[in-house]
Amino acid sequence: MRIQGARGRSLSPFLFLTSLYLCVSVVSPLRADTFYPMIMAVRPVAVQAGKTCECEFESRYNLHGAYRVFISGTGVAGEVDPPPALKPGATRPEVSRLKVRFKTAADARPGMRDVRLVTPQGASTLGQLVIVRDPIVVEAPNNNTMKTAQAITLPAAVCGALEAQEDVDFFKFRVAAGQALTFHMYCHRLADRIHDLQSIADPILILRDDKGTVLASNDNYYAADPLLHHKFDKAGEYYLEVRDVRFAGEPHWTYCIEINDRPYVTHVHPMRATPGATTKLHLSGHSLPPDATADLTLPAQEAEGLRWYTLPLSKGEKSNPVPVVVSNLPDVREAPGDNDTPVKAQLLRVPAGVSGRMDAPGDVDCYAVDAKKGERFTFEVIAQRHGSHLDSLLRILGPKGERLAENDDHQERNSSYNGFNQYADSFLDWEAPADGRYVVQVRDVHQRGGPAFGYFLQVTHTRPTFVMDTDTDKTLLAPGTAAVLHVRLTRKGGFSGEVQLGIEGLAPGVKASCGRILANGTDGCIILQATADAAQGASNVRITGTANVPGTDGKPVALTVEARPLQEFYNPGGGRNHFPVQMHTVSISEPLDLEWVKISPAAVTLKPGESKKVEVEVKRRPGFKANLTLDVIYQHLEFVYNNSLPPGVTVDGAGSQTLLTGEQSKGWIMLKAAADAKPVANQQVAVMVHASINFAIKFTYSSEPLRVTVTKP
Repeated sequence: MRIQGARGRSLSPFLFLTSLYLCVSVVSPLRADTFYPMIMAVRPVAVQAGKTCECEFESRYNLHGAYRVFISGTGVAGEVDPPPALKPGATRPEVSRLKVRFKTAADARPGMRDVRLVTPQGASTLGQLVIVRDPIVVEAPNNNTMKTAQAITLPAAVCGALEAQEDVDFFKFRVAAGQALTFHMYCHRLADRIHDLQSIADPILILRDDKGTVLASNDNYYAADPLLHHKFDKAGEYYLEVRDVRFAGEPHWTYCIEINDRPYVTHVHPMRATPGATTKLHLSGHSLPPDATADLTLPAQEAEGLRWYTLPLSKGEKSNPVPVVVSNLPDVREAPGDNDTPVKAQLLRVPAGVSGRMDAPGDVDCYAVDAKKGERFTFEVIAQRHGSHLDSLLRILGPKGERLAENDDHQERNSSYNGFNQYADSFLDWEAPADGRYVVQVRDVHQRGGPAFGYFLQVTHTRPTFVMDTDTDKTLLAPGTAAVLHVRLTRKGGFSGEVQLGIEGLAPGVKASCGRILANGTDGCIILQATADAAQGASNVRITGTANVPGTDGKPVALTVEARPLQEFYNPGGGRNHFPVQMHTVSISEPLDLEWVKISPAAVTLKPGESKKVEVEVKRRPGFKANLTLDVIYQHLEFVYNNSLPPGVTVDGAGSQTLLTGEQSKGWIMLKAAADAKPVANQQVAVMVHASINFAIKFTYSSEPLRVTVTKP
């Protein structure tokens, strides 16, 4: 789990609570060697489509015995060679670097993928792998000056690292007169999922001629990653300089630079496409013909959301991956002409999915909506989170032009997408104060505009709904143990109901007890238990929540929402935060430091004002004498990450024995119901046992489910 301090983003730092079942360090000689691996780097960080490539994974903690590779998306498969069998009684060797082969289909979509290894110590943290189309060139040593620049043949995907302070990498290449090249760099974006990377690169690309004169440069385009395009007037030899803008360096700052003369699409307009239809997209970018377009045809069953597609171009070529919003909302395009003022606002029928763009600096787009008093609307801008440069400002204006509501940056969940910032997008839930025509105004907060400033505006009647996150992207079990998977809910549109949690895809030998999130609550949990004879293995799972919500006719309908996995990451000082990822992996490892956690009783009934004791017993692995702490609230210091207890039920710290020292194996937690606690039946709670690894990290075990009931007075 992670905490964030200074990794190049402006997210709030928290003091770490780490959870998760996995982090065990070698700081204590009494701990068993059952900690999970942390992927720190992949070298080279790219594989070529249509080829079989070998990459080396570097890890903090042991990769020995890795037996499976998980990678997001389709068209790529990874495999590792099994190590020689250990002799009876032999110590497992420490392996911090491991070769992995990737076989990539010729039509595999280029771009970044999440990747992890599964070992006898459990599933690793996530790393990143880039799928490219061109031959891979690996950085050679001693290429730090123009005189020692590494010669490369284009097109190529150059893979290297800014591995030390003041590291500067030079590559030289030849071009023909009039040739235009695009240089697209992955570096900053590769670090977001690296669990224990304390700082992130801020790279820059610089083009020089053979005399060292700077011809062009680019710093930030995709977040902190550069995109550079240049047309060479003269044939000859040129140089590409790669470095961090601060001249900083770190051994795990890997990069991939795609260099080619193919068409490169930066943005499309409109930004949306409809399932079951063909959408003509107007393309912006480099080496494109005037008025370039592409037809994107989606199957009828294509899921709504933010997606990446390669588009068909001329001569049978495919574009680089481009961001597109998939939506079933009625397709509305910003009307040609002037809609810059409320008087000229474009009238919308609700619901609508509006594709627009700030065509020039200072552009303002206005849309009109007719509303009845008390009618509720939801307005959401999708822009920067999906590749647009627009930092949107959303306003609702009244019939006389008065400002009724406004939103600049909407911060709802821990979110970032492919290096783009969701917080720069705007969102409003709004209720009409009277019958009338109102104006929805969209503009860039800095008054910028151009082809890169597109947006998709969702205008709907407000409906009760919710979204969910899982606190972590991996769960570790051992035979006979249990672990807790915490789920947090964000309510939208006035939704206040109860949500039943569910899980799909568990491996044999693992059973789940799925709890619920109470009405008006935010937290719930799923407890996983491995049988005593469960075999080592792993599977990716799907976590869901189901609730009844009012349908369009007012009658209740079942709504099922999939939870988004979050991977934690750490920062200097122990700060913790999360990054959204594409898989949650449940793995069964070798035996851990605790063989089981038992509670008595497994069900507690409290009257308002009453307290009751839950006794906790653990079985330690022989030789394991580290201190343990007990809790039923997932927390660190004063920050709570999950609290599945019924409202009004708390832990009586003074009446509890939550610290188990040395060889102690028994303690207890005293639960207390407030005098005004409301009735609740059989709410599932996990009794957690934390083994502290260091100031920031705890390894967390769980009991069987504890059922808590609060009766009427």
